[in-house]
Amino acid sequence: MTANTTNPKDTPDPGTTSTASTTDGTPATGGAGWTRRTGRAGRTGGPRGGKGRKGKAPVPAFRHAVESREERSFLVRAGTAGTTRVRLSGYDLLTGPWYTPLTFFYRETLDGAELRASLARTLRHFPLLAGRLTRDGDGGLSVLCNDAGVRFTEAVSPEPLREYGPSLRTEPVIGNLLREVSAFRVVDRDTPLLKIRLTRMRGGGSVLGVMINHSLADGGNTVAFLESWSREHHGLDSPGEPFHDRTVLDALGRTSTDPATVASRAFTGVSRARLLATNIKVGLHKLATVATRFEAAELAAMKRSAQRQLTGEGSWVSTNDVLTAHIWQVLGALRGRPDDAAEWLGMIVSAQSRLGEALPAGYWGNCVSNSWTGTSAAALRESPLGQVAQDVRACLDSNTADKIRDEIAFLNSYRGAGVSRHVMSVRAPDVFDTALTVNNWSQFPLYRIDLGAGRPFWYEFPDLPVPTVHIAPTPAEDGGRDVYLCLAQEHAAEVREPAWLERLHAHARTGGGGVPEEK
Repeated sequence: MTANTTNPKDTPDPGTTSTASTTDGTPATGGAGWTRRTGRAGRTGGPRGGKGRKGKAPVPAFRHAVESREERSFLVRAGTAGTTRVRLSGYDLLTGPWYTPLTFFYRETLDGAELRASLARTLRHFPLLAGRLTRDGDGGLSVLCNDAGVRFTEAVSPEPLREYGPSLRTEPVIGNLLREVSAFRVVDRDTPLLKIRLTRMRGGGSVLGVMINHSLADGGNTVAFLESWSREHHGLDSPGEPFHDRTVLDALGRTSTDPATVASRAFTGVSRARLLATNIKVGLHKLATVATRFEAAELAAMKRSAQRQLTGEGSWVSTNDVLTAHIWQVLGALRGRPDDAAEWLGMIVSAQSRLGEALPAGYWGNCVSNSWTGTSAAALRESPLGQVAQDVRACLDSNTADKIRDEIAFLNSYRGAGVSRHVMSVRAPDVFDTALTVNNWSQFPLYRIDLGAGRPFWYEFPDLPVPTVHIAPTPAEDGGRDVYLCLAQEHAAEVREPAWLERLHAHARTGGGGVPEEK
């Protein structure tokens, strides 16, 4: 399917309103927070020639920068404006009104007009995405489901589509559309909560950037929306209607009677001064992301190696448990911290699966928790892989329904007291020095988001503000994993070196695994 030729004087598509007709990227009209969108995408990783670890190695460019120019912007509406106000849950409030950008690369050219039409139909089932955020009297947030609209921008690039993948990565979205709205200019403003940018590449192919305000949905539910859009685009029914009422989740809150569960809560309340100090500390660190691919055969060999070290009941571990343990050990060795230093691993987990039938099927929002396991730096480096994998499995299994209900009650209490913004992760103050978070998306259908031009051949994950390992499926969905390592900039530069890539891929038959291109 090929795109219609864009004409700034064209009539907007049904369900959309044209909000810009200039070609230099300056919107003719629009809500607060929208800025000029012309120019070169910045590089993550700092300038060339910067100092790396120990002041010896230059910091490389971690992403390929691509030119793009906006042609036209639209405001897409469902056509079903109402007055419904959805009060967000404690889990929703944890993230703050930041945006999460995801990018999909297609070899064929997507049709913008058809995308807007199917998006408008999909929004009828996801009214929060077309709404606006507003502050509640107690400091919480609600979404006004007023169908104020989704921003949809079309752009062109003078560059051809390249073979993006682990070895060659680009900005999360071509252009600056997904980076232009500050989280401080969203609440009680006419700022869209979903923004789409479609970029047509010279010679064919498209890049689709999607950014959803994180206060509305976690990663799994963001992908669920994209699945629904894909099915709607092809005229297919979705498995079920999304459920948006957060009061059902709030009602599940119940303080645990188990002292150990209460003591191991993943979140804590802090003073305003400590919260400010932590946020400032986060902002001072420079991170960059390196991607590498673990083939299915390599993962199988890694798992066999770990399983040979396990005996007795409760010794089962999954492939992802073993991969997580292996990466934690390698990165622990790379950081080279003192033997007695604490090393923490945080696991992001679905709370929905733990709550089972207590939460309606199709619940759509933020519903993830996390748990931590820790050890000393020496033990992390020296322990058998199988033992570390068992620790990872035990950490995941600790997320019981009782733990999740206690967490919901805790978050509800802070929101009720009007201080929900003072809640943060227990590891937040020292996350850069001692911790690594793992977010496993390997079962998400990222490469099945077909919007009329076939499946994407690459999916790009954004840089995150804290050290994170993001695990995703490969485009072939062949049992391999693409792993994104978001690390301190000097560590990201070092892990791309052959010696560290060999350690990461010690179980591969032929090494490799996605050695980044030198630029």
